[in-house]
Amino acid sequence: MSILSPWRGRVWARGETPASVASVPNVISVVRVVLTPVFVWLVLADDGELGSLRLVAAVLFVVLIATDFVDGWIARSRNLVTDFGKLFDPIADKAITGAAFVVLSILGELPWWITILVLVREIGITVHRLAIANDVVIPASWPGKAKTWAQAVALSAALLPLAAWIGETPAAVIHVTTMVVAILLTIASGLEYLWHVRPGRR
Repeated sequence: MSILSPWRGRVWARGETPASVASVPNVISVVRVVLTPVFVWLVLADDGELGSLRLVAAVLFVVLIATDFVDGWIARSRNLVTDFGKLFDPIADKAITGAAFVVLSILGELPWWITILVLVREIGITVHRLAIANDVVIPASWPGKAKTWAQAVALSAALLPLAAWIGETPAAVIHVTTMVVAILLTIASGLEYLWHVRPGRR
């Protein structure tokens, strides 16, 4: 019996037959990762000046995060969900948000302990997902998605020149509040994942 190549199948059309690895939602996820280094370069090239490059970087970050909703909606609405997408889409989220945490810490705008805490959680869970991918593909959970969006809001606020727009005090309140929520959800979603995959439950 021949095995259907994962590259064959539906790319965009609705249907019940297997979807291709090269389906539109998966391509969007790959493009998000490919554009992440561009975002990093823009932030570092601005060098903390909060000029036009920083604004472009912030807009690009928002677009890259927003397309996470777009590719997920396309995949579900057109029945183009694949194991590759379940595995790669969370990795794309982590690459984008992780890069933002790192560059903000490099510029001295975010304490390194926050970035290290986030990276340990994200890398640890990603490595575990990849390690068990041959046995089971675990899609992103709702706590994981909430964590990603909380991080996205906090990072967007940190990347945008809010102090120049609304004043230093309101900007500081927004930065601290959104980052605290993001950190708490990062920890909570990590514990939820460990509970979900504990021996005897997976």
